[in-house]
Amino acid sequence: MDQSNTKPSVDNDPERWIAELEQRLVQCERLASVGELASTTTHEFNNILMTILNYAKLGLRHKDDATREKALTRILDAANRGAKITSLVLGLSRSGSSTNDPIDLVAIVEDALVLLEKELQKYRIHVEKEISSVPIMLGSAGQLQRLLLNLITNARQAIKENGTIRVVVKHEAKTNSVVLTIRDNGSGIPKDVLPKIFDRFFTTKTGPDASGKGGTGLGLTACKQIIDDHRGRIRVESTVGKGTAFTIRFPVASASRATPAA
Repeated sequence: MDQSNTKPSVDNDPERWIAELEQRLVQCERLASVGELASTTTHEFNNILMTILNYAKLGLRHKDDATREKALTRILDAANRGAKITSLVLGLSRSGSSTNDPIDLVAIVEDALVLLEKELQKYRIHVEKEISSVPIMLGSAGQLQRLLLNLITNARQAIKENGTIRVVVKHEAKTNSVVLTIRDNGSGIPKDVLPKIFDRFFTTKTGPDASGKGGTGLGLTACKQIIDDHRGRIRVESTVGKGTAFTIRFPVASASRATPAA
């Protein structure tokens, strides 16, 4: 059923009516994010196709085994990258609500960076990674992917151009948790604004930037909801003019549940 043509199913209950509208707005924002990614990856797919076409022509022109093996290897690499991007975008579009799947957070982070690679390159953002093997946690791959995409995109917008985003994934033995940190050297968040950043509809963005991404005031609200759903905790540190760091701790899955999903 097309929800855009239906009204919230409430009678004389304004709070429930508002909650349903907010839920639908969050859903629209999620679908808009998928659309933005599809737009961003279109250029990447064009590059992939050109790689496949050029190496296919090379293999047809040259009959020696060495050249053909090189051409087939490059074609296979390009096709695998295209398949990876398609799989990630489709996974986001059908993100479910279950948060009980065994998850390797390192794989989720690497996938998010694949999806945002071209956009970060466009704005000359350098990504530093400090990623170590971590225990399995329980969660939803689609929701965690949304969390990463929101936080990294926010960091890119705070930097604008020519900056650095540092991504850290590690296991904290003291709390037995998987720790994710997204740190940027952007504009930072004023102290009086910091307590409000997870409030619904609160935003400091005045409109879409050059990439078409604006602020509805629900991006970080959705991030906080995803973290809460995964029984996680978040800490934000920021200094105006120096940057912001989001540090998130997720509990490690019990031994009986720590078998990664296929």
